[in-house]
Amino acid sequence: MSHHVLVVEDEIVTRTKLVGYFENEGYKVSQADSGEQMRDIMATEKVDLVMLDINLPGEDGLMLTRELRSRSEVGIILVTGRTDSIDRIVGLEMGADDYVTKPFELRDLLVRVKNLLWRMSLVEKARDETMVEMQEDNIIRFGDWQFDINKRALTHNGLPVKLTKAEYELLVAFSSHPNVVLSRERILNMLSHRVEAPNDRTIDVLIRRMRSKMEIDPKNPQIFVTVHGEGYMFAGD
Repeated sequence: MSHHVLVVEDEIVTRTKLVGYFENEGYKVSQADSGEQMRDIMATEKVDLVMLDINLPGEDGLMLTRELRSRSEVGIILVTGRTDSIDRIVGLEMGADDYVTKPFELRDLLVRVKNLLWRMSLVEKARDETMVEMQEDNIIRFGDWQFDINKRALTHNGLPVKLTKAEYELLVAFSSHPNVVLSRERILNMLSHRVEAPNDRTIDVLIRRMRSKMEIDPKNPQIFVTVHGEGYMFAGD
């Protein structure tokens, strides 16, 4: 089954070009010229990835990105004429997976779409792995922590701990591989949350954020353990 891509773009020439190109590449493609049309399509069809122009008339594309991410795990690539790095950073912080500026090469955008969909599929695969014993309700318990994968809920002594999409995926990857050393590259491949120029630092930043939320002493981690020269290990038990 082909992936479903939704192009949200008010410029008809750009939208038509994108729709035609990705249809020729074998994708199912829907199109919208406004946030309202986007919501209508998302409410009635399963969409795998949204290409979203942040310069839509009447609505801020960055706010639409936040709205999408708050209710969906759909892949989001921002497509815009803005070149301000602040917009790019804010867009990624709002939950976008990638960001391209006009003018762009269609082939480059296609590669980004393929890479994002591939990363998303790896996360789905990681969820299905049975490398850790779980109860039938898909809840992982370690120490005073409880991680409900289905509900995307992490609690500590019964109190909820908020996770971003990337943090959730990181915890899924680690808790599915307890006491296994994971390299930064392998961890990165398990995440669908794509950032600009992903590298080792991407994972280091995520680990640091998780330690600040979950470790008693982040400087002396007992859950997300550094294995020097190799990567990280999840030592929750």
